Amino acid sequence: TLSPADYADLGFMVGLEVHQQLLTERKLFCRCPAGRYNNSEHQAEILRHMRPTLSEMGEYDGTALMEFKTRKEIIYRLNQDTVCTYEMDDTPPFLVNQEALDIAIEQCLMLGCDIVDEVHIARKQYLDGSIPTGFQRTAIVGVNGRLPFRGRELSITQLSVEEDSCREVSDQGHLIVWRTDRLGMPLIETVTGPDLRTPEEVADAILLVGRVCRSTGHVRVGAGASRQDVNVSVRGGTRIEIKGVPKAGWAPALVHGEAVRQVNLLALRDELHRRGFTTPDSITMEHREVTRFFAGSPMVELHEANWRAFLDESGRRPGFETGEGPFCVRAVRLPGLVGVLNMPGQPEHTIAHELKGRVRVIAGLDQRPILLHGDAWPDDPRSKQVLTRLRRRLRCSESDAVVVVWGAEQDTLTAAEEIRIRLGEATQGIPPETRQPFPDGTTDFERILPGPDRMYPDTDSPPQAVTRGRGEGLESALPDPPWVREERLTAAGLSQPTIHFLIRRGGARQVELVTAETAMDLLAAGRLFGERWKMWSRAGLPVQDVSDPQWVALAKALVERPVLGEAVDDLVAWMCGHPAEDPTKRILEAGWGNEPERWDDHVRTAAGELQPDRASGDPGQRHRFIMGCLMPPLRGRVAGRRVAAAVREAIAGEGANR
Repeated sequence: TLSPADYADLGFMVGLEVHQQLLTERKLFCRCPAGRYNNSEHQAEILRHMRPTLSEMGEYDGTALMEFKTRKEIIYRLNQDTVCTYEMDDTPPFLVNQEALDIAIEQCLMLGCDIVDEVHIARKQYLDGSIPTGFQRTAIVGVNGRLPFRGRELSITQLSVEEDSCREVSDQGHLIVWRTDRLGMPLIETVTGPDLRTPEEVADAILLVGRVCRSTGHVRVGAGASRQDVNVSVRGGTRIEIKGVPKAGWAPALVHGEAVRQVNLLALRDELHRRGFTTPDSITMEHREVTRFFAGSPMVELHEANWRAFLDESGRRPGFETGEGPFCVRAVRLPGLVGVLNMPGQPEHTIAHELKGRVRVIAGLDQRPILLHGDAWPDDPRSKQVLTRLRRRLRCSESDAVVVVWGAEQDTLTAAEEIRIRLGEATQGIPPETRQPFPDGTTDFERILPGPDRMYPDTDSPPQAVTRGRGEGLESALPDPPWVREERLTAAGLSQPTIHFLIRRGGARQVELVTAETAMDLLAAGRLFGERWKMWSRAGLPVQDVSDPQWVALAKALVERPVLGEAVDDLVAWMCGHPAEDPTKRILEAGWGNEPERWDDHVRTAAGELQPDRASGDPGQRHRFIMGCLMPPLRGRVAGRRVAAAVREAIAGEGANR
């Protein structure tokens, strides 16, 4: 565990790119419905291949070139209810969704951004297959914002509105499959400055931006509706993007692990320099096909039969998941690099993990353990003998490292070259990368970090003017910022978790509605739409479908007849099933709020007659048993504390009579 001073010494800096789906009826550039998911059904599949294109300056983006090397087969699963020809790049885009643009402007106002005079649509190139067109349409809406954060300001570099990508179904070898239902849904990307200095600040900032986004009630909530890319660097390092972090709680371990990784990669650079490897070209390698050598060895994981079994078990097909050429085992000799692959990388991993990521993604060799190397060879005598013979065959000196990869022949050639490239990059320090996060706090290589050459204007979309009147009209309807709401709710006595839930899930709006329309106080309303709402949601009740008039009617009834609070769970369950009806109707039908005549006499009589089937010796057992029998018809009509008092009085009277 490091202290804030330790992170400061490292030059630790983090910035965020928070992506939030918008609550619109339609997608961003077509008329298909937004927010509708098809998890299994699809009527068609399309096979695509991606190729890089030159930027306006005549340059290729490095990420696009890397993705092209992967030789991916890309399949899109289409459902006729959620996509049209626009998503498949067969027709031009419609004009940008004005509802989405309004929500983006609202968010700019909440973040204190300067709003642009004209929205210009650009194309951001993606060749990983996540978007069939090969690019994402995006537009900057606001710049230069700020948020109050831990006694200082968190800078907002820009806010963009853009279309969401596909959802990944599977990624095996050279075949990736995508589901297109999410494709084209509007989202906003909020980019902060590199102002965060500790892992805990990163989690807090994610939650803060999320509360601002959700405070208007115009964004989607739930799994997948919000994701963040986290950009991390240390002094002497470079920006590394951890892509698609789904939860704020993942962030502290991920950014700490990345800081450790970068420190260790800088130590690797220094060690390579000490050995005389100062430029990428100074790293050399020789590779040799050694399939027959391993065919008779005790290392069965390198036998062709084992590889064939792996292909059969995972259903991989030649020309799709599997690369070109026959099965091949390839040994790579790395002069002067013995011990390097066993140096520490990120926590729980060595530098060899850096090579595995490149081989898995670019060469398509994803069978575990992906590669073997001499610095961490299987530790049994027979395998060690194989390594000794292999080093002799490769004519290794004591200072040379050895790596072995296996799979389709063409893929092993790609793997050998990627190993050389990645070690060459290590001579310069930390290559800019996008990395995939995992729940245990580790990351793995995803792709080369994109550069400015990936962006260019979208000639299919005209500029969209943003008038001053449009912004002023939207600003007049905005709620208070989250920190103002939080201060008010804290003063009312609500807990911080409840307050954050109210703002994240939209309950703060209902709190303000019922306290304005009824005599319900802020504390009671906060508990109703915070603590109780959370319980109802977990029970599976669709409370989000209950209308505002119903909530107002419920609040009025609870204020007028507080005893209804003991029947509120049953009442809300009824409201969820009757979203257009006045809850007063159900209150009258059930007789809630009205005391039955002579209920206390009935309680005393019943208390004298009711006995549990088996006595446990617990003096409170009978009291609980009687309450369980009597309360169902009295709940919502007589306060439970009054019934309990009557039961205690009846039981005590029995003892006195004895």
